[in-house]
Amino acid sequence: MVGAGGMLAHDLLAVLRGTGAEVRAARRADLDVTDAAAVAALVRDVDVVVNCAAWTAVDDAESREADAFRVNAVGAALVARAAHAAGARTVHVSTDYVFDGAATAPYAEDAPPAPVSAYGRTKAAGEWAVRAEAPDHLIVRTAWLYGAHGACFPRTMARLAADRDELAVVDDQVGQPTWTRDLADLIVRLVAAGAPSGTYHGTASGQVSWYGFTRRIVAGLGTGTRVTPTTSDAFVRPAARPAWSVLGHDALRAAGVEPIGDWAARWDAAAADVLAG
Repeated sequence: MVGAGGMLAHDLLAVLRGTGAEVRAARRADLDVTDAAAVAALVRDVDVVVNCAAWTAVDDAESREADAFRVNAVGAALVARAAHAAGARTVHVSTDYVFDGAATAPYAEDAPPAPVSAYGRTKAAGEWAVRAEAPDHLIVRTAWLYGAHGACFPRTMARLAADRDELAVVDDQVGQPTWTRDLADLIVRLVAAGAPSGTYHGTASGQVSWYGFTRRIVAGLGTGTRVTPTTSDAFVRPAARPAWSVLGHDALRAAGVEPIGDWAARWDAAAADVLAG
């Protein structure tokens, strides 16, 4: 596994080890994904290479797009190339940010990418590179990730709710809050099923706005904090956020792999673990 220090990677390592799989993992401090020789040495004699390495500082990427491109596109290309040379399957984690967020129905796996941010452009380039370098690949797009082992939206909202009587949260961005443990399980199930090479969407089912998600989070805390809706105009940031981050799961079903369950039910299952951190 490449990029083994992140929130998703932590849960993926736990799921993999729970299956009895032998895992070789490298954190950012252990491996520069733009060092072709080092990447090739890491993936030698393995069956599957999972690339969780990414530049995920969305706003910083607007002023440092070249740096983000080195990790998200060049690094992705080198990992995929090394995996293919080693005879290994590539699993590459991507993002909803490859889309413009202007849709009104779930994005299909083959919908044309149209990123509106530097981060999205570099991740779209990474997808292209993986397809070019590794014919045997699984690209897994995800969105709105949360987990117990890193900074994430629910933990931030819980911390703010403990100190404030009211939270104003955007209601004009809609997506699918997704637990990293569920995504880790889905990745393992995709590989175990021998899913055909291609692009899959690794998000929870259903949809909700950040405002709706926050109401669900706060309701379980018992703080009495009021949650009120606002618009994205109240929180201007350097990088544009997709207004619609709802992804379809037809490719999973076609491969005989069950999508992740409804976001609300999965949050209820995850909440205690995630908020305990």
